[in-house]
Amino acid sequence: MAKKTSVEIIAMQCTECKQKNYTTKKNRKNTQGKLELSKYCPFERKHTIHKETKVK
Repeated sequence: MAKKTSVEIIAMQCTECKQKNYTTKKNRKNTQGKLELSKYCPFERKHTIHKETKVK
């Protein structure tokens, strides 16, 4: 069984086109809320807000 660590892998989903474009790591101890970053969306061809979702 895998050990539960404080770092988890998350996906970043575009708020406009709803595509999961990026994956990143997040330390649960330092950042308790959901991440929101301005990232480039290749489907929209502009910078948009990307919110944290779970990786399947």
